[in-house]
Amino acid sequence: MRTDYHIHCEFSDDSREKMENQIERAIELGLDEICFTDHVDYGIKKDWSEGNIEYRGGDGMNGFEDMDPVANVDYPKYFDKLHRMKDIYKDRITIRQGLEFGIQTITVAQYEKLFRDYRDELDFTLLSMHQVDNLEFWTGDFMKGRTQKEYNEKYYQEIYDVMKVFRDYSVLAHLDLLVRYDPLGAYPFANVRDMVAEILKLAIRDGKGIELNTSSWHYGLSDTQPSRAILKLYKDLGGRIITIGSDAHITKFLADHLDDAMDILKNEIGFTEFCTFDHMEPVFHKL
Repeated sequence: MRTDYHIHCEFSDDSREKMENQIERAIELGLDEICFTDHVDYGIKKDWSEGNIEYRGGDGMNGFEDMDPVANVDYPKYFDKLHRMKDIYKDRITIRQGLEFGIQTITVAQYEKLFRDYRDELDFTLLSMHQVDNLEFWTGDFMKGRTQKEYNEKYYQEIYDVMKVFRDYSVLAHLDLLVRYDPLGAYPFANVRDMVAEILKLAIRDGKGIELNTSSWHYGLSDTQPSRAILKLYKDLGGRIITIGSDAHITKFLADHLDDAMDILKNEIGFTEFCTFDHMEPVFHKL
């Protein structure tokens, strides 16, 4: 069983890859199942239904000459296209319907409503954190004015605080995401181990999982994401639900290092199974 459970397409504001391109490439790669997980980031982005959408770019930024909307998924169009793609490709690949929730404590209520509105459409949801107090990581705004200890601890505390009140998710995405953007490099895991352990215990208690995000390879990180230490800790605490996703925004990175990820989970960490999802329920497969 070969899967990719973290894929973006034109419905994410940071991707222009057509959904059908990702699907065709997945078939070429011999994948059995994929899940689209386009971005929702309340607090820093609007829903299309709110109107007055802002645009960025238009000056060659990110290689594009025209403007990109700063907006969440256009949900009706997204699910409509997913339905059409599932029908077109039903004999060639299984396509699941997901979203990536870039949640914060200040936006929990919006995600609760979103999940209520579209729960019948969703197979899978990622709980991600891309910003805290609407300060984004990739811009460095979240880290400004804080020591490395302060921003790392605040990051993990925010994840824990969200998890205490929000349970409409399947797995924790790229749990140590801050490593990707930390200007000072990877913060020693020993310094946050206890905080991460509490996050993982809460996820396990609530029947939630984590993902192994293979984008660590193309970002040039020195370890997996999350790190091997976090993967091992999750397993040692009794965690079983784990998905594998490339976080691909273009076809070039679809299923990137999938075999390496499966090998690490099985032969380094000791997992015997990984998961796909169907209507928010985990389905276990042998590694």
